Amino acid sequence: MQEFATVESVKAVSPIYAPVSGEVVEINQELENKPELINQSPHEQGWIVVIAISNPKELESLLTAEQYEQHIGT
Repeated sequence: MQEFATVESVKAVSPIYAPVSGEVVEINQELENKPELINQSPHEQGWIVVIAISNPKELESLLTAEQYEQHIGT
Protein backbone atom coordinates (compact mmCIF):
# COMPACT_ATOMS: atom_id res chain seq x y z
CA MET A 1 0.00 0.00 0.00
CA GLN A 2 2.78 2.42 -0.87
CA GLU A 3 1.81 5.48 -2.89
CA PHE A 4 3.24 5.28 -6.40
CA ALA A 5 1.28 7.89 -8.36
CA THR A 6 -1.32 10.62 -8.08
CA VAL A 7 -4.37 11.32 -10.18
CA GLU A 8 -5.72 14.83 -10.62
CA SER A 9 -9.30 15.87 -11.16
CA VAL A 10 -10.92 19.28 -11.25
CA LYS A 11 -11.61 19.08 -7.52
CA ALA A 12 -8.72 17.12 -6.01
CA VAL A 13 -5.40 15.33 -6.27
CA SER A 14 -5.62 11.75 -4.98
CA PRO A 15 -2.86 9.23 -4.33
CA ILE A 16 -2.81 5.83 -6.01
CA TYR A 17 -1.50 3.01 -3.85
CA ALA A 18 0.15 -0.19 -5.03
CA PRO A 19 -2.14 -3.14 -4.27
CA VAL A 20 0.81 -5.55 -3.97
CA SER A 21 4.47 -5.35 -3.04
CA GLY A 22 7.15 -5.50 -5.68
CA GLU A 23 9.21 -3.46 -8.08
CA VAL A 24 7.90 -1.10 -10.75
CA VAL A 25 9.46 -2.42 -13.96
CA GLU A 26 7.61 -0.34 -16.52
CA ILE A 27 5.84 3.04 -16.56
CA ASN A 28 3.25 4.02 -19.16
CA GLN A 29 4.91 7.14 -20.53
CA GLU A 30 1.97 7.71 -22.90
CA LEU A 31 -0.08 8.97 -19.94
CA GLU A 32 2.15 12.06 -19.71
CA ASN A 33 0.53 13.49 -22.85
CA LYS A 34 -2.77 11.56 -22.80
CA PRO A 35 -3.96 11.15 -19.19
CA GLU A 36 -7.52 10.61 -20.48
CA LEU A 37 -6.46 7.08 -21.46
CA ILE A 38 -6.96 6.03 -17.83
CA ASN A 39 -10.71 6.58 -18.26
CA GLN A 40 -11.00 5.73 -21.95
CA SER A 41 -9.04 2.48 -21.99
CA PRO A 42 -7.97 1.44 -18.47
CA HIS A 43 -7.28 -2.20 -19.32
CA GLU A 44 -5.55 -1.71 -22.66
CA GLN A 45 -3.88 1.70 -23.10
CA GLY A 46 -4.53 3.45 -19.78
CA TRP A 47 -2.47 1.23 -17.51
CA ILE A 48 -0.13 3.12 -15.17
CA VAL A 49 2.70 0.75 -14.24
CA VAL A 50 3.80 -2.86 -14.51
CA ILE A 51 4.86 -4.33 -11.17
CA ALA A 52 7.07 -7.39 -10.72
CA ILE A 53 5.27 -8.86 -7.73
CA SER A 54 7.54 -9.93 -4.89
CA ASN A 55 4.89 -11.97 -3.06
CA PRO A 56 2.32 -13.57 -5.42
CA LYS A 57 0.30 -14.72 -2.41
CA GLU A 58 -0.82 -11.10 -1.96
CA LEU A 59 -2.96 -11.49 -5.09
CA GLU A 60 -5.30 -13.74 -3.11
CA SER A 61 -6.45 -10.78 -1.01
CA LEU A 62 -7.48 -8.67 -4.02
CA LEU A 63 -11.06 -8.43 -5.31
CA THR A 64 -12.04 -10.10 -8.56
CA ALA A 65 -13.46 -7.86 -11.30
CA GLU A 66 -16.97 -9.03 -10.38
CA GLN A 67 -16.44 -8.36 -6.66
CA TYR A 68 -15.10 -4.89 -7.43
CA GLU A 69 -18.09 -4.06 -9.63
CA GLN A 70 -20.42 -5.10 -6.80
CA HIS A 71 -18.37 -3.05 -4.34
CA ILE A 72 -18.68 0.14 -6.40
CA GLY A 73 -22.31 -0.51 -7.27
CA THR A 74 -22.24 -0.95 -11.04
